[in-house]
Amino acid sequence: MILAAARLVSVLIAFISFVARAESRVVNLAAPAASLSQLPFYVAQERGFFKDEGLEVNLIVMGAPVANLALIGQNVDFSSVPTAALSAMLRGAPLRVIFNAFYRPLVWLYSKGEIRTVKELRGKRIGVAGIGSGPDHLLRELLRQHGMDPSRDVTILGLGVQSNLFTALSTGNIDASVFVIPGNFTAGDAGFFELVSFIHQDTAQFQGSIVVRDELIRTDPQVVEKFVRGTIKGLFYSKANRSGTIAILARNLKVDEKLAAKIYDIGKSAMTVDGSVNESVQKKALDFVARVQGLKDPGPVEKFFDFSLARKVSDQLQAQSWKP
Repeated sequence: MILAAARLVSVLIAFISFVARAESRVVNLAAPAASLSQLPFYVAQERGFFKDEGLEVNLIVMGAPVANLALIGQNVDFSSVPTAALSAMLRGAPLRVIFNAFYRPLVWLYSKGEIRTVKELRGKRIGVAGIGSGPDHLLRELLRQHGMDPSRDVTILGLGVQSNLFTALSTGNIDASVFVIPGNFTAGDAGFFELVSFIHQDTAQFQGSIVVRDELIRTDPQVVEKFVRGTIKGLFYSKANRSGTIAILARNLKVDEKLAAKIYDIGKSAMTVDGSVNESVQKKALDFVARVQGLKDPGPVEKFFDFSLARKVSDQLQAQSWKP
């Protein structure tokens, strides 16, 4: 089923690329959902930062497993799904995380009102957007911490986009669900109970990343640098211009500006300074994914992360006194 979806994505991407402007370099980015984690890309798109770099960027929403397959299969140039990518890298996939917008998980677990503790999830059905995604990993680790085996003690269902998760929870087809912004607000407003706010947990998990194939770094380093530069400009703007960013967020998430402001304010504290994270946080994020997969020693972090380009671009922009 995932492979069939990946083939459909390939056809869609080919069509989008065909109709894009010929004078620009077309870049396809796979994103797992319309959410706050994609904020630097939204801003770079709307503010013309990608255009300034000569790029025509297509942000294509697809589930994390499909996005990962699309990246590995060269159907997209970049993805923003680092957890699924790290899982694949641990199995030998030649990928690299080279930029990261958020270093804490913007993820919440909501349940029916009668379920008030994580242990009460035993025997229940829980929804996630995609099996193998970052939120799925967080859920499984949480269940283990509370003495449950995720493969036996609960049923975890990959249901796709946030609206599917909310519908399944509302109709009783699942008992709890993992949401990203703005799904958490929708669930809370509907009266569902917030079991866990992962942003307040002692967990490092990357979101809004740039993941790229090692091959593209070798064969077209210029387009990689241009894409990183446009994205970092989007990150800098996001951090410096609250009102403008809220308006962009509202348009892309299709919410009103009041809700967009709540979303922005709750997520800003989890944003990185320049698109990079230090080695200790890299190791913490990597060890988390490896632990979920039952691996004790994932190897050195430089096999998985390389933030040297993000730091270089950030330094250049600051030396040029670039202002968003």
